[in-house]
Amino acid sequence: MKRFKTILYGIALTTLLSSCADYLDVVPDNTLTLEEIFTKKESAYNALARVYNYLPAESDTHATTWSLGDEFIGRLDLGDDIGYLRSIRIMRGLQTSNDPLLGLWTGSGGGKHLYRGLNQCEVFLQYIDLVRDMTEIEIKDWKAQVKFLKAYYCWLLVQRYGPIVLPAEGVIDPDASSENLFRSRSKVEECFDFIINLMDEAIPDLSERALSNNLGQVDQIAAKAIKAKVLLFRASPFYNGNREYYGDFYDHDGQPFFPMEYDNEKWREAIDALTEAIAIAEANGKAMYTYEKEPFLYDMQAFAENRENMQVLYNNRMIVCDPWNKELVWGNSNINYYQQGELSSSTNMRLPAGYGDGVVNAAEFSWQWMGATYQVLERYYTKNGLPIDEDLTFDANKMYDIVVTPGENDPAYKELYGILQPGSETLQMYLNREPRFYANMAITGGYWRTHTVRINTMMYQGKDGGFNSSAHITDYYCTGIALKKFVHPESQSGAWQRTIKYPYPIVRLSDLYLMKAEALNEYNGPSQEVYDLVNRVRRRAGIPDVEVIW
Repeated sequence: MKRFKTILYGIALTTLLSSCADYLDVVPDNTLTLEEIFTKKESAYNALARVYNYLPAESDTHATTWSLGDEFIGRLDLGDDIGYLRSIRIMRGLQTSNDPLLGLWTGSGGGKHLYRGLNQCEVFLQYIDLVRDMTEIEIKDWKAQVKFLKAYYCWLLVQRYGPIVLPAEGVIDPDASSENLFRSRSKVEECFDFIINLMDEAIPDLSERALSNNLGQVDQIAAKAIKAKVLLFRASPFYNGNREYYGDFYDHDGQPFFPMEYDNEKWREAIDALTEAIAIAEANGKAMYTYEKEPFLYDMQAFAENRENMQVLYNNRMIVCDPWNKELVWGNSNINYYQQGELSSSTNMRLPAGYGDGVVNAAEFSWQWMGATYQVLERYYTKNGLPIDEDLTFDANKMYDIVVTPGENDPAYKELYGILQPGSETLQMYLNREPRFYANMAITGGYWRTHTVRINTMMYQGKDGGFNSSAHITDYYCTGIALKKFVHPESQSGAWQRTIKYPYPIVRLSDLYLMKAEALNEYNGPSQEVYDLVNRVRRRAGIPDVEVIW
């Protein structure tokens, strides 16, 4: 009878919450009860993985939120198809209310259905204690991970929607009252309190640092970093006393959803959390990334001629795609690099004829059409560490003039060796820019490193990096600017199928430094501590300190 009730309970939950059948797809023919599923570590681990599966797919070209701004531009022929380049469609003003793109509330338009994810968290937390072949410490750690993910998914919903319906504790009984089944959205402050309290509850039971075979799982380093970020957002004027945007946004009780009075002490809470997050990260070996391996063979001569500048270039070029490097605090490794849609494929340049022994112009994993806009190109600093409209040495009136770089034997070329091609046609605006510009942007007169070779990029039709008539008619960078940072230089080396996998960053140590600098500046105004934190990032970027240049 008990077994019969359990099965009926599961069926009711599936109907009401769309949870168990969708969640436990590892179970053949729905023949096992939840109690039977949560008896072995292996099946419980599958359940844990399913909870993690609701992390947003930022690596997916068509579902990432990273292109919600004006930095990316993709295939122009995909502009009218709602299944492609969804965030760019939102940026273009094509969002709809009837079927929202990248919807996290219901999973519409390529978004993750986070309320299903929250329900799966509840199922996991209710049944994990039944597992018999796990230690008490392991169970506590897994429960803490899921509690944290529950809080994190709520945070993602708050970021997207403001006030949300907070999840009930435990799986909702199918016989629950309508008041429990159809609950109202909570005030934003209540949402923040719920998220922060749940994170605080989870952190002590997490492993301080995930072991190498569990990289990507939440540990105390990651959890404290995300908690600090949540507190930073809570303190920001967007959520803190924002009468301009939310002064007339009221709940059914006539009270505002957002706090209307600005509270400066929220910055103090963020500062304390960021200090703690930085301390535990640094104590566990986290540090600003530097490239410490041998340079690639095609760059050996460049390092010999221009070591300092090439080292800075590599430091910035490899920071995203060097797997599990020391700066990464938390990353999402649940990525299928072999499915159609990864940023590492859509941004990758094809191997032109005349380079290496790879498959020339093979489209697989090298689509060559997701590029950058001129807006982001102009936002990169000059080599002096200033915006182009603040640097008196940068002539904005001539930045689109065609120029030629110094020749290889010209002394002026020494600092450009390995960064720009010698004696090459390029644009004036491509000269005298900061190292991150050359590390991340593929431009006319520059280089692209992948396929075991260094490609001399000339982003014109019929040139290396430009439109090729033998390829698909839509596969080209429409602005003539390509993005390097998502493609590991060793990908497609020797075979087009070879892809170097790496986790997509969720938070890095540099984020924590900059967030703390922002919080300190907002709380007390500019100070040497603020400058020192910002300068840690600027120095890795290869640009002068703030107080030196400003």
